[in-house]
Amino acid sequence: MDEGRLKAFVTPCLEYRDVFTGLVREHGSPLYVLDEGRLRSRARRFRQVFEECLGSVDVFFAMKSNNMPEVSRIMVEEGLGLDVSSGVELVQACEVGATRIFFSGPGKTEEELTAAINQADRVTVLMDSFGELRRLDHLTRQYRRMVCAGVRLTTNPNGLWRKFGIPLTSLAQFLREAHGAPFVKLEGLQFHTSWNLLPDAQTAFIARLRSELLDLPANLLETMKFLDIGGGFWPEQGEWLRAAGTPFGKFINLLFPGRPDTVSRFWLESCPIDIFADQIAETLQAALPKTMNCRICLEPGRWLCHEAMHLLMTVVDVKADNLAITDAGTNAIGWERFEQDYFPVINLTHPEIEEHPCDILGSLCTPHDVWGYSYHGTAIRPGDLLLIPTQGAYTYSLRQDFIKPLPEVTRLPQLRSARPPQS
Repeated sequence: MDEGRLKAFVTPCLEYRDVFTGLVREHGSPLYVLDEGRLRSRARRFRQVFEECLGSVDVFFAMKSNNMPEVSRIMVEEGLGLDVSSGVELVQACEVGATRIFFSGPGKTEEELTAAINQADRVTVLMDSFGELRRLDHLTRQYRRMVCAGVRLTTNPNGLWRKFGIPLTSLAQFLREAHGAPFVKLEGLQFHTSWNLLPDAQTAFIARLRSELLDLPANLLETMKFLDIGGGFWPEQGEWLRAAGTPFGKFINLLFPGRPDTVSRFWLESCPIDIFADQIAETLQAALPKTMNCRICLEPGRWLCHEAMHLLMTVVDVKADNLAITDAGTNAIGWERFEQDYFPVINLTHPEIEEHPCDILGSLCTPHDVWGYSYHGTAIRPGDLLLIPTQGAYTYSLRQDFIKPLPEVTRLPQLRSARPPQS
């Protein structure tokens, strides 16, 4: 990773050290900080970029990426729908006032489908299988309620991703069977690819979809009111990895387990969101049959919330010059993220742009409690306040009650909204 890129990221974070210090003084440590201004600006930016290329679109925030109710409420206030994948998320989406909800995911239970039927005025069920279609048909006949629906298409028929959706080659059969379900109004198609640093996987599947659509009878095509291309958009920051997060690094660490590489850092480039929008729009215009006049839907999660939450913690003990223990444990994020992913640990008490080696570990009773292997600062001492920025995606949702209490959450004052730089 280029040092200039890292310093450009760290520098603006230091400008808000007094704000972060004041928040910890008021609310305690460890602490999650929600940047509402950043969250709103990301939502507006995403929709604006795609509407410039595609006209009016429907954007649904993927709740699983950050299930804090206030995050979903802000997304609804910004005019977004919510994408849920369980009955629990469906209840929460209704509680925050969502009027447009996509219910996706495999293995929906009868109780979950019934909950969707009870909220049929705002829920579209994205069916995941023939079995789910039959269960939904049975339940809607029983309750005699019409439900809007779509069907998810499998993007990869091999490996673990085949658990999602139906094979593309089964689409015509599925549409015919759905036509016999009088209370299931099948109106659209959905697919999803993840970890998209580039739009290649999305555009490739859209191109594959074209041949299947051209083979469908015109009367079936005309019933398709939306095409949901899912989410998986990676933030422009790119993916920052340690050696253990790369195939070669994993191999080396297996060969030399006593001397793991904790120094090397790698940057995987991600293209700007306007490039995603341009290329997806171009592919859609070429791929969709003229008779398929449908609305485009998108389900971003990580791209919206990644930059909108930060994590603060305090050094409790310095056991050696290169070993510090914090009051936060990685139960705050729910997984051993920082053994593979790299994010800077910034000392707000003794700030400096330069980075120094030091194992920054949490206070859980497990060795796999790692925040980082270095810090930005002139020194590290008990009582120092540390910042790990941009922790809004797949951290808060995965937090768990394990040994240590979970961090509280507060908002960043709106007049001083921390905005980590684009990489």
